[in-house]
Amino acid sequence: MAIQDIYPTALRLLGRSVLVVGGGPVAARRAKGLLDAGARVSVVAPAACPALTDLADAGLLTWEPRPYRASDVDAVWFVQTATGDAAVDAQVAADAEAQRIWCVNASDHESSAAWTPAVAVVEDVKIAVNAGGDPRRAMALRDAVATALETGDLPLRRHRASGAGATAGSVALVGGGPGDAGLITVRGRRLLGQADVVVADRLGPRELLAELAPDVRVIEVGKTPGHHPVPQSEINRILVDEARQGRRVVRLKGGDPYVLGRGGEEAEFCRQNGVDVEVVPGVTSAISVPAAAGIPVTHRGLAKGFSVVTGHEELSEVPARADHTVILLMGVGQLRESAASLAHAGLPADTPVGIVENGYLPDQRVTIGTLGTIADQAEAAGVANPAVIVIGDVVRVSPFAPSHFKAADYSTTTPNAPRTSRTTETRVLTPLAPPN
Repeated sequence: MAIQDIYPTALRLLGRSVLVVGGGPVAARRAKGLLDAGARVSVVAPAACPALTDLADAGLLTWEPRPYRASDVDAVWFVQTATGDAAVDAQVAADAEAQRIWCVNASDHESSAAWTPAVAVVEDVKIAVNAGGDPRRAMALRDAVATALETGDLPLRRHRASGAGATAGSVALVGGGPGDAGLITVRGRRLLGQADVVVADRLGPRELLAELAPDVRVIEVGKTPGHHPVPQSEINRILVDEARQGRRVVRLKGGDPYVLGRGGEEAEFCRQNGVDVEVVPGVTSAISVPAAAGIPVTHRGLAKGFSVVTGHEELSEVPARADHTVILLMGVGQLRESAASLAHAGLPADTPVGIVENGYLPDQRVTIGTLGTIADQAEAAGVANPAVIVIGDVVRVSPFAPSHFKAADYSTTTPNAPRTSRTTETRVLTPLAPPN
Protein backbone atom coordinates (compact mmCIF):
# COMPACT_ATOMS: atom_id res chain seq x y z
CA MET A 1 0.00 0.00 0.00
CA ALA A 2 1.46 3.37 -1.04
CA ILE A 3 1.27 6.32 1.33
CA GLN A 4 -0.63 8.33 -1.31
CA ASP A 5 -3.42 5.73 -1.05
CA ILE A 6 -4.10 6.84 2.52
CA TYR A 7 -6.85 9.35 3.20
CA PRO A 8 -6.06 10.91 6.59
CA THR A 9 -9.04 11.47 8.83
CA ALA A 10 -9.94 11.38 12.54
CA LEU A 11 -12.53 9.13 14.15
CA ARG A 12 -14.86 10.40 16.87
CA LEU A 13 -15.46 7.22 18.89
CA LEU A 14 -16.98 8.78 21.99
CA GLY A 15 -19.61 6.36 23.27
CA ARG A 16 -19.20 3.98 20.31
CA SER A 17 -18.51 0.25 20.64
CA VAL A 18 -15.10 -0.94 19.48
CA LEU A 19 -13.42 -4.37 19.52
CA VAL A 20 -9.84 -5.28 20.38
CA VAL A 21 -8.83 -8.84 19.54
CA GLY A 22 -5.72 -9.88 21.45
CA GLY A 23 -4.49 -9.81 25.03
CA GLY A 24 -0.83 -8.73 24.94
CA PRO A 25 0.95 -5.41 25.54
CA VAL A 26 0.15 -4.11 22.03
CA ALA A 27 -3.54 -4.82 22.58
CA ALA A 28 -3.32 -3.08 25.96
CA ARG A 29 -1.78 0.05 24.43
CA ARG A 30 -4.42 0.17 21.69
CA ALA A 31 -7.21 -0.39 24.21
CA LYS A 32 -5.87 2.45 26.39
CA GLY A 33 -5.81 4.81 23.40
CA LEU A 34 -9.37 3.89 22.47
CA LEU A 35 -10.51 4.44 26.05
CA ASP A 36 -8.84 7.85 26.01
CA ALA A 37 -10.94 8.64 22.93
CA GLY A 38 -14.10 7.80 24.89
CA ALA A 39 -14.88 4.51 23.15
CA ARG A 40 -16.69 1.58 24.77
CA VAL A 41 -14.03 -1.12 24.50
CA SER A 42 -14.51 -4.88 24.41
CA VAL A 43 -11.50 -7.21 24.40
CA VAL A 44 -11.59 -10.80 23.19
CA ALA A 45 -8.58 -13.01 24.04
CA PRO A 46 -8.04 -16.36 25.78
CA ALA A 47 -5.51 -14.69 28.09
CA ALA A 48 -4.71 -11.07 28.93
CA CYS A 49 -1.62 -9.26 30.17
CA PRO A 50 -1.72 -7.46 33.55
CA ALA A 51 -2.23 -4.06 31.93
CA LEU A 52 -5.44 -5.30 30.29
CA THR A 53 -6.73 -7.17 33.33
CA ASP A 54 -6.19 -4.03 35.43
CA LEU A 55 -8.37 -2.06 33.04
CA ALA A 56 -11.01 -4.79 33.10
CA ASP A 57 -10.94 -5.06 36.91
CA ALA A 58 -11.42 -1.29 37.11
CA GLY A 59 -14.53 -1.58 34.95
CA LEU A 60 -13.06 0.50 32.15
CA LEU A 61 -13.47 -2.22 29.50
CA THR A 62 -15.03 -5.64 29.01
CA TRP A 63 -12.80 -8.69 28.60
CA GLU A 64 -14.11 -11.95 27.14
CA PRO A 65 -11.54 -14.69 28.03
CA ARG A 66 -12.03 -16.90 24.98
CA PRO A 67 -10.96 -17.28 21.34
CA TYR A 68 -12.26 -14.92 18.65
CA ARG A 69 -15.60 -15.61 16.90
CA ALA A 70 -16.82 -14.10 13.63
CA SER A 71 -19.88 -12.72 15.41
CA ASP A 72 -17.66 -10.56 17.62
CA VAL A 73 -17.49 -7.90 14.91
CA ASP A 74 -21.26 -7.53 14.83
CA ALA A 75 -22.51 -4.07 15.83
CA VAL A 76 -19.11 -2.50 16.44
CA TRP A 77 -17.77 0.64 14.80
CA PHE A 78 -14.07 -0.13 14.76
CA VAL A 79 -11.80 -3.17 15.19
CA GLN A 80 -8.17 -3.51 16.27
CA THR A 81 -6.35 -6.83 15.92
CA ALA A 82 -3.26 -7.57 18.03
CA THR A 83 -3.17 -11.32 18.64
CA GLY A 84 0.36 -11.93 17.39
CA ASP A 85 -1.08 -14.70 15.21
CA ALA A 86 -1.15 -13.56 11.55
CA ALA A 87 -3.83 -16.08 10.59
CA VAL A 88 -6.20 -14.99 13.36
CA ASP A 89 -5.58 -11.31 12.63
CA ALA A 90 -6.26 -11.90 8.93
CA GLN A 91 -9.55 -13.66 9.73
CA VAL A 92 -10.66 -10.79 11.98
CA ALA A 93 -9.77 -8.28 9.26
CA ALA A 94 -11.69 -10.28 6.65
CA ASP A 95 -14.78 -10.52 8.85
CA ALA A 96 -14.68 -6.77 9.49
CA GLU A 97 -14.21 -6.04 5.78
CA ALA A 98 -17.26 -8.17 4.95
CA GLN A 99 -19.37 -5.97 7.23
CA ARG A 100 -17.72 -2.72 6.05
CA ILE A 101 -16.17 -2.05 9.43
CA TRP A 102 -12.78 -0.32 9.58
CA CYS A 103 -10.12 -2.61 11.00
CA VAL A 104 -6.45 -2.13 11.91
CA ASN A 105 -4.53 -5.35 11.31
CA ALA A 106 -1.45 -5.25 13.52
CA SER A 107 0.09 -8.27 11.78
CA ASP A 108 0.01 -6.91 8.22
CA HIS A 109 0.04 -3.17 7.73
CA GLU A 110 0.16 -3.55 3.93
CA SER A 111 -3.26 -5.21 3.77
CA SER A 112 -4.73 -3.36 6.74
CA ALA A 113 -7.85 -1.30 5.95
CA ALA A 114 -6.74 1.36 8.46
CA TRP A 115 -3.48 2.44 10.04
CA THR A 116 -2.87 3.66 13.56
CA PRO A 117 -0.59 6.72 13.48
CA ALA A 118 1.95 7.85 16.03
CA VAL A 119 0.07 10.37 18.17
CA ALA A 120 0.93 13.28 20.47
CA VAL A 121 -1.22 15.99 22.04
CA VAL A 122 -0.07 19.58 22.56
CA GLU A 123 -2.63 21.91 24.11
CA ASP A 124 -5.83 21.10 22.14
CA VAL A 125 -3.95 19.92 19.04
CA LYS A 126 -3.56 16.19 18.31
CA ILE A 127 -0.68 15.26 16.00
CA ALA A 128 -0.99 12.02 14.04
CA VAL A 129 1.85 10.80 11.81
CA ASN A 130 1.85 7.89 9.35
CA ALA A 131 5.19 6.93 7.82
CA GLY A 132 4.52 4.19 5.31
CA GLY A 133 4.29 1.46 7.91
CA ASP A 134 7.54 2.42 9.64
CA PRO A 135 6.48 3.03 13.29
CA ARG A 136 9.89 4.22 14.56
CA ARG A 137 10.09 6.80 11.79
CA ALA A 138 6.54 7.92 12.56
CA MET A 139 7.35 8.29 16.26
CA ALA A 140 10.50 10.30 15.53
CA LEU A 141 8.58 12.67 13.27
CA ARG A 142 5.74 12.96 15.79
CA ASP A 143 8.18 13.86 18.55
CA ALA A 144 9.91 16.45 16.36
CA VAL A 145 6.63 18.15 15.48
CA ALA A 146 5.44 18.05 19.10
CA THR A 147 8.70 19.62 20.28
CA ALA A 148 8.44 22.38 17.68
CA LEU A 149 4.91 23.13 18.88
CA GLU A 150 5.97 23.04 22.53
CA THR A 151 8.79 25.52 21.93
CA GLY A 152 6.74 27.89 19.78
CA ASP A 153 8.67 27.19 16.58
CA LEU A 154 5.38 26.14 14.96
CA PRO A 155 2.16 28.16 15.36
CA LEU A 156 -0.49 26.95 17.82
CA ARG A 157 -2.67 30.02 17.49
CA ARG A 158 -6.39 29.50 16.98
CA HIS A 159 -8.03 31.09 13.95
CA ARG A 160 -11.65 30.28 14.72
CA ALA A 161 -13.73 29.40 17.74
CA SER A 162 -14.28 25.72 18.43
CA GLY A 163 -16.82 24.60 20.98
CA ALA A 164 -18.38 25.93 24.15
CA GLY A 165 -16.34 28.50 26.03
CA ALA A 166 -14.00 29.07 23.09
CA THR A 167 -14.66 32.83 23.23
CA ALA A 168 -13.18 33.17 26.74
CA GLY A 169 -10.01 35.22 26.54
CA SER A 170 -6.96 35.10 28.78
CA VAL A 171 -3.85 37.04 29.75
CA ALA A 172 -0.32 35.66 30.07
CA LEU A 173 2.33 37.81 31.74
CA VAL A 174 5.47 36.54 30.03
CA GLY A 175 8.95 37.37 31.22
CA GLY A 176 11.06 37.67 28.08
CA GLY A 177 14.46 37.73 29.76
CA PRO A 178 17.20 40.32 29.16
CA GLY A 179 16.57 40.79 25.43
CA ASP A 180 18.17 37.92 23.55
CA ALA A 181 15.45 35.86 21.84
CA GLY A 182 17.12 32.63 22.93
CA LEU A 183 16.68 33.44 26.62
CA ILE A 184 12.87 33.42 26.76
CA THR A 185 11.42 30.30 28.38
CA VAL A 186 9.88 27.51 26.29
CA ARG A 187 6.50 28.20 27.88
CA GLY A 188 6.75 31.91 27.13
CA ARG A 189 7.72 31.26 23.51
CA ARG A 190 4.77 28.91 23.04
CA LEU A 191 2.27 31.39 24.50
CA LEU A 192 3.66 34.10 22.24
CA GLY A 193 3.01 31.85 19.27
CA GLN A 194 -0.62 31.43 20.40
CA ALA A 195 -1.30 35.11 21.02
CA ASP A 196 -3.94 37.21 19.28
CA VAL A 197 -2.64 40.39 20.93
CA VAL A 198 0.82 41.19 22.30
CA VAL A 199 1.20 44.09 24.73
CA ALA A 200 4.91 44.79 24.46
CA ASP A 201 7.51 46.58 26.55
CA ARG A 202 10.50 48.46 25.16
CA LEU A 203 12.83 45.84 26.59
CA GLY A 204 12.77 42.07 26.17
CA PRO A 205 13.10 39.90 23.03
CA ARG A 206 11.86 42.43 20.46
CA GLU A 207 13.00 40.36 17.47
CA LEU A 208 10.34 37.76 18.28
CA LEU A 209 7.66 40.31 17.41
CA ALA A 210 8.75 40.16 13.78
CA GLU A 211 7.97 36.43 13.72
CA LEU A 212 4.32 36.88 14.67
CA ALA A 213 1.58 36.28 12.12
CA PRO A 214 0.58 39.46 10.22
CA ASP A 215 -2.83 39.63 11.89
CA VAL A 216 -1.45 39.48 15.44
CA ARG A 217 -1.89 42.94 16.94
CA VAL A 218 1.09 44.43 18.80
CA ILE A 219 0.27 47.21 21.27
CA GLU A 220 3.36 49.17 22.31
CA VAL A 221 3.33 50.34 25.93
CA GLY A 222 7.08 50.73 26.54
CA LYS A 223 8.43 53.12 29.13
CA THR A 224 11.69 55.02 29.32
CA PRO A 225 13.06 56.71 32.44
CA GLY A 226 10.87 59.71 33.19
CA HIS A 227 8.64 59.08 30.17
CA HIS A 228 5.60 56.80 30.53
CA PRO A 229 3.43 57.45 27.45
CA VAL A 230 1.01 54.67 28.47
CA PRO A 231 0.35 54.84 32.22
CA GLN A 232 0.08 51.62 34.20
CA SER A 233 -3.65 52.05 34.75
CA GLU A 234 -4.14 52.16 30.97
CA ILE A 235 -2.00 49.03 30.48
CA ASN A 236 -4.15 47.22 33.04
CA ARG A 237 -7.30 48.30 31.20
CA ILE A 238 -5.93 47.15 27.82
CA LEU A 239 -5.17 43.68 29.15
CA VAL A 240 -8.64 43.19 30.58
CA ASP A 241 -10.52 44.74 27.64
CA GLU A 242 -8.69 42.63 25.05
CA ALA A 243 -9.22 39.41 27.03
CA ARG A 244 -12.92 40.17 27.52
CA GLN A 245 -13.25 40.23 23.73
CA GLY A 246 -12.18 36.58 23.63
CA ARG A 247 -8.55 37.15 22.70
CA ARG A 248 -5.43 35.45 23.96
CA VAL A 249 -3.29 38.30 25.27
CA VAL A 250 0.42 38.10 25.98
CA ARG A 251 2.00 40.85 28.04
CA LEU A 252 5.61 40.54 26.86
CA LYS A 253 7.94 42.07 29.42
CA GLY A 254 11.69 42.30 29.79
CA GLY A 255 13.31 40.27 32.56
CA ASP A 256 10.85 38.71 35.00
CA PRO A 257 7.28 40.03 35.44
CA TYR A 258 7.59 39.98 39.23
CA VAL A 259 11.02 41.61 39.55
CA LEU A 260 10.40 45.36 39.38
CA GLY A 261 8.12 44.76 36.40
CA ARG A 262 4.70 45.58 37.91
CA GLY A 263 3.54 42.11 37.01
CA GLY A 264 1.91 41.74 40.40
CA GLU A 265 -0.28 44.80 39.77
CA GLU A 266 -1.31 43.54 36.34
CA ALA A 267 -2.10 40.03 37.57
CA GLU A 268 -4.13 41.40 40.48
CA PHE A 269 -6.13 43.72 38.18
CA CYS A 270 -6.92 40.84 35.81
CA ARG A 271 -8.14 38.61 38.63
CA GLN A 272 -10.23 41.39 40.14
CA ASN A 273 -11.97 41.73 36.78
CA GLY A 274 -12.59 38.03 36.27
CA VAL A 275 -9.91 37.47 33.61
CA ASP A 276 -7.88 34.27 33.63
CA VAL A 277 -4.20 35.17 34.03
CA GLU A 278 -1.01 33.11 33.89
CA VAL A 279 2.42 34.30 34.99
CA VAL A 280 5.45 32.90 33.15
CA PRO A 281 8.76 33.63 34.93
CA GLY A 282 11.61 35.15 32.98
CA VAL A 283 15.36 35.44 33.44
CA THR A 284 15.71 38.66 35.44
CA SER A 285 18.20 41.19 34.14
CA ALA A 286 19.48 41.67 37.70
CA ILE A 287 21.33 38.36 37.40
CA SER A 288 21.53 37.64 33.68
CA VAL A 289 22.94 40.94 32.48
CA PRO A 290 25.94 40.84 34.87
CA ALA A 291 26.45 37.25 33.68
CA ALA A 292 26.71 38.56 30.11
CA ALA A 293 29.82 40.42 31.27
CA GLY A 294 31.16 37.42 33.17
CA ILE A 295 30.19 38.85 36.56
CA PRO A 296 28.59 36.40 39.01
CA VAL A 297 26.41 38.03 41.64
CA THR A 298 27.81 35.56 44.20
CA HIS A 299 31.21 33.85 44.17
CA ARG A 300 32.94 31.68 46.73
CA GLY A 301 35.40 33.76 48.70
CA LEU A 302 34.11 37.06 47.31
CA ALA A 303 30.36 37.34 47.97
CA LYS A 304 27.76 35.14 49.64
CA GLY A 305 24.74 37.34 48.98
CA PHE A 306 23.39 40.22 46.93
CA SER A 307 20.79 42.98 47.03
CA VAL A 308 18.81 44.41 44.14
CA VAL A 309 17.72 48.04 44.42
CA THR A 310 16.40 50.70 42.07
CA GLY A 311 17.64 53.95 43.57
CA HIS A 312 20.06 55.49 46.04
CA GLU A 313 17.37 55.95 48.70
CA GLU A 314 17.33 52.21 49.46
CA LEU A 315 21.12 51.91 49.68
CA SER A 316 21.21 52.87 53.35
CA GLU A 317 19.47 49.54 54.10
CA VAL A 318 21.91 47.20 52.32
CA PRO A 319 25.25 45.99 53.72
CA ALA A 320 28.00 48.44 52.78
CA ARG A 321 30.65 45.77 52.25
CA ALA A 322 32.55 44.77 49.14
CA ASP A 323 31.74 41.12 49.87
CA HIS A 324 27.99 41.79 49.52
CA THR A 325 27.04 42.49 45.90
CA VAL A 326 24.79 45.45 45.24
CA ILE A 327 22.89 45.49 41.94
CA LEU A 328 21.32 48.74 40.75
CA LEU A 329 18.54 48.58 38.18
CA MET A 330 17.49 51.71 36.30
CA GLY A 331 20.21 53.49 38.23
CA VAL A 332 22.26 55.36 35.60
CA GLY A 333 20.57 58.69 36.23
CA GLN A 334 21.28 58.51 39.97
CA LEU A 335 24.67 56.82 39.78
CA ARG A 336 26.61 59.70 41.31
CA GLU A 337 24.18 59.97 44.24
CA SER A 338 24.16 56.19 44.71
CA ALA A 339 27.96 56.03 44.78
CA ALA A 340 28.04 58.85 47.32
CA SER A 341 25.44 57.09 49.49
CA LEU A 342 27.46 53.87 49.57
CA ALA A 343 30.68 55.76 50.27
CA HIS A 344 28.97 57.62 53.13
CA ALA A 345 27.81 54.23 54.52
CA GLY A 346 31.44 53.10 54.64
CA LEU A 347 32.06 51.28 51.36
CA PRO A 348 35.70 51.88 50.30
CA ALA A 349 36.32 54.12 47.29
CA ASP A 350 38.30 51.37 45.55
CA THR A 351 35.36 48.93 45.58
CA PRO A 352 35.00 47.54 42.05
CA VAL A 353 31.97 48.63 39.98
CA GLY A 354 30.81 47.29 36.64
CA ILE A 355 28.14 48.70 34.34
CA VAL A 356 26.67 46.49 31.61
CA GLU A 357 24.64 48.26 28.94
CA ASN A 358 22.36 46.36 26.54
CA GLY A 359 23.27 42.99 27.97
CA TYR A 360 23.26 40.10 25.45
CA LEU A 361 22.49 42.46 22.57
CA PRO A 362 24.86 43.25 19.68
CA ASP A 363 25.70 46.67 21.13
CA GLN A 364 26.50 45.37 24.61
CA ARG A 365 29.10 47.52 26.39
CA VAL A 366 30.86 47.04 29.71
CA THR A 367 32.33 49.84 31.81
CA ILE A 368 34.48 48.88 34.81
CA GLY A 369 35.77 51.22 37.46
CA THR A 370 35.65 51.86 41.19
CA LEU A 371 33.11 53.43 43.48
CA GLY A 372 35.21 56.59 43.46
CA THR A 373 35.62 56.82 39.67
CA ILE A 374 32.55 55.21 38.12
CA ALA A 375 30.30 58.27 38.00
CA ASP A 376 32.87 60.31 36.05
CA GLN A 377 33.62 57.33 33.79
CA ALA A 378 29.96 56.79 33.00
CA GLU A 379 29.43 60.45 32.23
CA ALA A 380 32.49 60.59 29.96
CA ALA A 381 31.49 57.40 28.12
CA GLY A 382 27.84 58.41 27.72
CA VAL A 383 26.53 55.39 29.60
CA ALA A 384 22.76 55.11 29.22
CA ASN A 385 19.89 52.82 30.12
CA PRO A 386 19.10 49.98 29.76
CA ALA A 387 22.00 49.15 32.03
CA VAL A 388 22.69 47.11 35.14
CA ILE A 389 25.22 48.36 37.69
CA VAL A 390 27.11 45.83 39.83
CA ILE A 391 29.02 46.98 42.92
CA GLY A 392 31.31 44.65 44.86
CA ASP A 393 34.33 42.39 44.69
CA VAL A 394 32.59 39.99 42.25
CA VAL A 395 33.36 42.49 39.47
CA ARG A 396 37.01 41.37 39.72
CA VAL A 397 35.97 37.98 38.25
CA SER A 398 34.83 39.51 34.97
CA PRO A 399 37.08 38.66 32.00
CA PHE A 400 36.70 42.30 30.99
CA ALA A 401 38.38 43.60 34.15
CA PRO A 402 41.93 44.92 33.51
CA SER A 403 44.87 42.86 34.73
CA HIS A 404 45.92 45.63 37.10
CA PHE A 405 42.46 45.69 38.63
CA LYS A 406 43.71 46.06 42.20
CA ALA A 407 45.56 49.26 41.38
CA ALA A 408 43.99 52.52 42.47
CA ASP A 409 43.93 54.22 39.08
CA TYR A 410 42.27 51.67 36.78
CA SER A 411 39.25 52.39 34.60
CA THR A 412 37.95 51.11 31.31
CA THR A 413 34.99 51.17 28.93
CA THR A 414 34.47 48.03 26.85
CA PRO A 415 32.44 47.93 23.61
CA ASN A 416 31.15 44.70 22.17
CA ALA A 417 33.68 42.91 19.94
CA PRO A 418 34.43 39.51 18.40
CA ARG A 419 35.29 36.63 20.70
CA THR A 420 38.88 36.46 19.44
CA SER A 421 39.77 40.07 20.31
CA ARG A 422 42.39 40.84 22.94
CA THR A 423 43.04 43.66 25.36
CA THR A 424 44.86 46.48 23.57
CA GLU A 425 47.57 48.85 24.75
CA THR A 426 44.94 51.49 25.41
CA ARG A 427 43.16 49.15 27.85
CA VAL A 428 39.95 49.00 25.85
CA LEU A 429 38.72 45.53 26.73
CA THR A 430 36.70 43.44 24.31
CA PRO A 431 34.06 41.14 25.82
CA LEU A 432 33.05 37.72 24.69
CA ALA A 433 30.28 37.74 22.14
CA PRO A 434 26.89 37.07 23.80
CA PRO A 435 25.77 33.46 23.49
CA ASN A 436 23.42 32.55 20.64
